[in-house]
Order: sequence, then C-alpha cells, then structure tokens
Amino acid sequence: MLLSIIHGLFKPKQDIGELAQLAKAGNEEVLNDLLFAHAPFMKKTASFVCKRTIDEHDEEFSVAMHGFHEAIQRYKASEKASFLTFAHLIIKRRLIDFIRNESARKERVYLIEPSNEESSNQHYIFDEQSIHTYSETQRAQSRKEELLLYKQALANFNLTFEELTKCSPKHEDSRKTAFYIAQIVAQSEELYSYLDNNKKLPIKQLESLVEVSRKTIERHRKYIIAVVILLNSDYTYLKDYVKGEII
Repeated sequence: MLLSIIHGLFKPKQDIGELAQLAKAGNEEVLNDLLFAHAPFMKKTASFVCKRTIDEHDEEFSVAMHGFHEAIQRYKASEKASFLTFAHLIIKRRLIDFIRNESARKERVYLIEPSNEESSNQHYIFDEQSIHTYSETQRAQSRKEELLLYKQALANFNLTFEELTKCSPKHEDSRKTAFYIAQIVAQSEELYSYLDNNKKLPIKQLESLVEVSRKTIERHRKYIIAVVILLNSDYTYLKDYVKGEII
C-alpha cells in the first residue's frame, strides 16, 4: 500500500481522496501510509507558511502533521475539491494559529544581544507592527484560497460568482428570509442530504417549514444554495462576512 501511495500506482479510481476516506473510516494502515508518504508535502507547506525551511525536527512540522491528520478526518469527497488543496488550507490555518499563539505568548521579541560597550541590560523591542502585518498577509492569502475552494464547490451546483452577484436579494428583508431558509437546510441532515445528492433545493419540504411562497423560494434558489454551501463549509474567513446574518 505504501509504495502505491508514494508512486501513485493505485487503481485509477482509488485516488488520494478515496484513500483519505479509508483512513477516516478507521483504516490505520492507510492512515499511517498517507502520513508517511506526504511528509514532504507537509514540510513544503510549512516552509511556505513560515518563510523558512522546516524539517521533521521543527515544532512547526508537528503542527503541519496534525493539520494533515485533521484534513483526513474532515475531508468530504462530495465537495469535489482536491484533497491536497483542502489539506494545504487546513495546515496553513493551524500553522497561522500556532504562530499567533507564539507571538502572543512572547509579547516582546528579544532581538539584540548586548555588546561589551553597551549596558548589561538586555535590549528588547516591540514588534507588534511586524506581527500585525504578517498576520494580515496570511489572512489575505487564506481568504484567497477559500474563495478558490468556494468557487469549486459552487461549480458542482452550476453556480458562479457572476450569477450570484446578479441574483442576490436586493432588499434586506428578502436577504434575511433567504438566509433563514438556507440555515434550515444547512442544519437539517435530511434537507442537506437532498440538496447534496440532487443538486437542487427540496422546495416541497421547505414550503411546509417556512412561511413564504414557493415562488419566493424559487426566486432566491441560487442565493439560498450558495449560503448553504458556505454555512456547511470550513471556510472560516469567508464566514466572517456573514456572522451578523446567522440566527
């Protein structure tokens, strides 16, 4: 199994996403093989985030490995997004969280060793601005990656950002109503399963749950589906934009 994973020689239909599902289901051999075979991927991702070379002796590598394992546990093949793209995103988030926690813990960054000519007191400087700038850069990159994943997820329902811009409710009341309906679908295993399997809203079931007409539901169908996808996703940064809408 391990050689198959490393060399990519597994059966045509048994791609890494399917292997991740096997590991998620409890296959310890596949899980261990995936973690071993993708150690270079974890190092590369960690090095990219940390802007320096990371190897297995660094704490950041341990964080990256935990992130990869988390990606296996959270990955859903139904989303159609590349597993490695998803894993890359999760690893980046965990590393950014780690860096932020470390920065908060070390409120002051020791930068200068005292020379013989200087006072014996250690010199510290506050690097808050640098930390802030770095965090903002990482957040911007994460939002960009989430937008790409969201675009892929929308495409599974034949939706695009351009369409959503045109069909989004113009009035606040209409938007709140559509958002409320989306929450009902997202929080119901039965309704969400119907949407995911059929790629369309369970309008008949919704009619009996909400006090709006079928015509209203159909008018905002695309917007409702887009919100459902967002609510049931792991797009942390994109969700920040709709926090005020969630009931």
